[in-house]
Amino acid sequence: MLSFLPSFILGPLSFAIFIANTAFWCTIFYLVVPAKVLVPVKSWRNGCTRVLTRIAELWTSGNNFGISLTQNIHWDVKGVENLSRKAWYMVSCNHQSWIDIVVLQRIFNRRIPFPKFFLKKELIWVPVLGGTWWALEYPFMKRYSKAYLAKHPERRGDDLARTRQACERYRHNPVTILNFLEGTRFTPGKQAKQDSPYQHLLRPKAGGIASALSVMGDRLSTLLDVTIVYPERRARFWDLFSGKLRRVVVHVKTLSIPKEFLGGDYADNPELRERFQAWVRGLWQEKDALIENIMAQHRGAHLAAQ
Repeated sequence: MLSFLPSFILGPLSFAIFIANTAFWCTIFYLVVPAKVLVPVKSWRNGCTRVLTRIAELWTSGNNFGISLTQNIHWDVKGVENLSRKAWYMVSCNHQSWIDIVVLQRIFNRRIPFPKFFLKKELIWVPVLGGTWWALEYPFMKRYSKAYLAKHPERRGDDLARTRQACERYRHNPVTILNFLEGTRFTPGKQAKQDSPYQHLLRPKAGGIASALSVMGDRLSTLLDVTIVYPERRARFWDLFSGKLRRVVVHVKTLSIPKEFLGGDYADNPELRERFQAWVRGLWQEKDALIENIMAQHRGAHLAAQ
């Protein structure tokens, strides 16, 4: 409706709508948080978490409405038809921009359990959002460098222990665990530095989802393999507000995770670890080919239109 406005007006207006929506729902959210913190009864806290999750879904709906109100984006989304809010899911996705999170929230909101993802421990101090992530029981992880682990080998199992602790709370209620396997946003510079064998992706890091599956293998048996493509341009966060993002392509593939990886000992079984990594690399090769195919179709359509 408002997408006709010039970008220098549309951008600030769209961003103001986003901030207003966030401020409104965060105010309600933080009125509920003390009720969860001050009453140390598990059933009560679980109930508060459900209320807080519902608020987060309403915040997402507000963001989606703001995007529809201000932007003229063509959404080409496939594979979200037969999902359930009563199931457990592992979501894997390529990562190019902060917009990816907005896209995932748009396509999955109220279709599956509200997504949660592993965060660096330092992010708990981010104003407003850090407390929100904590109250929604997002898992915070402390990562050690290879150099640190070489000097302190006794810390080598800490990541798995934290993953187990974080995932135990998800065993009794449906949850979605989101993981960007590349670990960081794709850029040509990072691609060259890694000497990545893929055209459009960085090398995947399988340890995060493997650890979650080792803990929750009896629940997390379904993988939603998500591929996001911005075929017209490399999308920056401001493009989402300023009307420069015109087309988003999302393909969701629902896959059964091989049974041998559910509850397996990824950390201490080298053969299982290699098979799991080979499985992930196969998914990544298919994803890379899919992205190239989508980009080639877009290039062909663009040339035909000229």
